[in-house]
Formats: sequence, structure tokens, C-alpha cells
Amino acid sequence: MMNKGQQSMASSSKTTLPLLITILVLGFLSIVAFGDNNYGPTNPLLYCSDDFADQLQARKFNVSGCKKLRTLDAEFAWNYSNLTTTNNSTNTTTVNGTLIEIFFRAKLRNYEGWVAWGVNPGKKPQMVGTKAIIAIKHNKGTTDVHTYDVTKETRKGCRLWPTSASEFGLNVLDMQAWSNSTKQCTTLYAKLILPFPEYNITRLNHVWQVGDNVNGDQPLQHRVTLQNVDSTETINITSPDGQSYGQNRSFLRSVHGVLNIIGWGTLLPIGVIIARYFRVFPFIWDKVWFNIHVGFQLTGFLIGTAGWAIGLSLGRSSEYYTFHTHRTFGILIFTFSTIQMLAFRLKPKITDDYRKYWNMYHHFLGYGLLAIIVINIFKGISMLKGGVGWKWAYIGIIAFLGAIILFFEIVTWLRFMLKQPAISIPPKENKTSNNPTQNKQ
Repeated sequence: MMNKGQQSMASSSKTTLPLLITILVLGFLSIVAFGDNNYGPTNPLLYCSDDFADQLQARKFNVSGCKKLRTLDAEFAWNYSNLTTTNNSTNTTTVNGTLIEIFFRAKLRNYEGWVAWGVNPGKKPQMVGTKAIIAIKHNKGTTDVHTYDVTKETRKGCRLWPTSASEFGLNVLDMQAWSNSTKQCTTLYAKLILPFPEYNITRLNHVWQVGDNVNGDQPLQHRVTLQNVDSTETINITSPDGQSYGQNRSFLRSVHGVLNIIGWGTLLPIGVIIARYFRVFPFIWDKVWFNIHVGFQLTGFLIGTAGWAIGLSLGRSSEYYTFHTHRTFGILIFTFSTIQMLAFRLKPKITDDYRKYWNMYHHFLGYGLLAIIVINIFKGISMLKGGVGWKWAYIGIIAFLGAIILFFEIVTWLRFMLKQPAISIPPKENKTSNNPTQNKQ
């Protein structure tokens, strides 16, 4: 039996240790996920790479703003001027539109491919409804530029063909493109007029994309990764750094990843390690092991469930793309982990005949769950196509846990081969004197 002091110690260990590890891992992953918050200077060219800035200066392009776009290693520069009319009788000026010049550069994976930039007059930045200008690079090294109207039919797999100037809906004054074979970069230049109020330059929905394959003047389907899906934003081109709005999805996706790595991918495996090596052999940690085991499993389950719920919300808000395998694995992880949590309340007594079958189910389901968790975390990281920091952060966590498991396995087999008994780790007890008279005092 455990006295009150031992129970208090067990309860404290049950909650404090998982919380401490959660805070440490959360801090580490937060640096990986959110550590790139730079506030740049006022010179627009300094917001882009030196190479892109040199290219703009070589073209004698008067830059109003410049920025590194958040996906596909793309960079974007622009210059604008408002088109106005003046009413002499009322001495008022009306803005009719904006004359905008843009430079857009992105890297191609192959010797042929396409890069695209466009604007969407709708309520939000998205592919469907975009008026796109696409530069197509052919195997021979030639580059063509055309205008395209991206519709729902395009998303469903219909071919995307060039759109005539009369059907495009925007007045495009100039289009050019050129490629740098050494750096595999293709740069797109366009000069066009954006009518007001259909296009508000303080909240302009713009879209960019990169594809690997072409068929004549037809750009073929781009890859479906988060880098490609996230290639949209609402931008304020009156600011030199291109202030963007509505990046909640990207932030929530990072939160989703951090919570799942901590909950499913770190705390649950630690709970399994506690149960395996401190329950019977090679170490016996009395009843304290069970409290710590439950503490890690419950904390990991709650954190992982929060990340899973955010993932479902992100999937539901993704109107045109669904990552089916990642989503299915996520549902399986939540389902199996919920069953494991219920097992704590439905566990039969040691004297029950079917206790051994419950043990078998609990162990095998737990190990299978850990395998699915690791696979799905790396599946999610691979969808980022650029999440190198995420990948190595979780590899580090797996390597650390693996080293602990290897150590305990070596100790286990050495003691088993040498037929050594398990090491008992007794709880701390209050020292009392053996003198009966002192005990009475």
C-alpha cells in the first residue's frame, strides 16, 4: 500500500514530467516552425535576393516593391501608378485603375516547364477564376508567353489553352519571359492595367505557380503539394515589402504539425517506454510507473487530438485539394488512440480469465499505432516540400527515443541472459527511528 506521501509523489510525477517535456519540445519545434520572422529595411530591393535585385537593376526596372514569396522559391517585384481622371468643374480626381508592371521569377525542376502569375478578382486568392500570364519553356530553350483564364473546368482536368485578348478581360500591354539555364530560373515580365474597383491594389489577390510538363502551348498539371496549394495570397502592393493578409491557413498548418509531433509523435512513445521497461523487467517501479504511463498517454492524446481537429478543419476548408492518405491515417490514429484511452477504464482485473487477451490487444494495438503515427508524421512533412527543418527536428526526436529504447533493450537482455532479477525502484519513505519510545514522541 502507498501512503499519502507516496501517492502525492506519484500524482505529481504523473502531471509534471509530461508537461515539462511538452514545453521543451514545443519550444524546439516553435523555433523550427515560426523562427523566420524578419522585419526588413525600407529599400524594396533589399526584400529580395541579391541575384534577383541585380537582375532588376540590369533591366533598369524602377521597383516600387519586392518580396520573396513564401512558396516554390519564387520572388516577385512590381511597379505601379494610378490611372486617374480629373473633373475640372468639380476639381475632383477619380481613380479608374492601376498600371502595374511585374517581374516574377521561379525555379524549374526540368529543362522544360512553366511558371505562372495571375490575379483573381474574386473574394479570395485561389486558382479558379484567376487571370493568369504563363511563360512556357520548351526543351529547345525557347520561351513563349500567353494569357490564360483558369476555370473550374481546368481544375477538373480539362485542357488549359491560351485565351485571346478580347476574352481575357484585362488589358495586357506587354509580356516577356527569359530563362537562365545555369540557375534553372525563368523570369516573367508583364505590363497590364487593373481596372478599379474590380482590383483593389491594397488588397490584391494574386496567385503564382510552377509546373514541370508542357504540351506545346498547353501547361500540364502541376504537382499537388502544400507548396503548390499554398501559392496564393492577398497582397498590398502599395507597401514596399508587399504586406500580405489572410495567412491563417499557413499558421494553423504549422500549429497542426507542432501539436501532432508533440502529442502523437513524442509523448505517446514515451508513455510506451515507461510501460515496457518500468513495469516488470528490467526495472520495477512499483505503482508509480502506471501513473506516469497514464499521464504521458493522456497528455499526448489531448494534445494530438487538438492537432487532429485543426487538421480536419484545414482539410474541410481546402476547396479543391485533399490529401487522402494523410487524412485517412489521421483518422485511424485518432480512432485507435481513443480505443487505447478507453482501455484504461475497461481494463479487466488480473484475476479475470480474459485479462491475457486484453493485454495482447492493448500491446499490439499500441505498437501498431506508433508505427502509423511515425509514417503519417513523415507523410505530412513530405507534403511541405521544403520542410527540411521539420524533417530533421522529428528525426532528432526519433533518434533520441530510439537511443533510450536501445539502452533499455541492452540492459533487459543482459539481465535476462545472466538470469539477474529485476531492479526494484522503491518509492521514497520517511525515515523513522526503530526506538519505540521515540516513535511515540
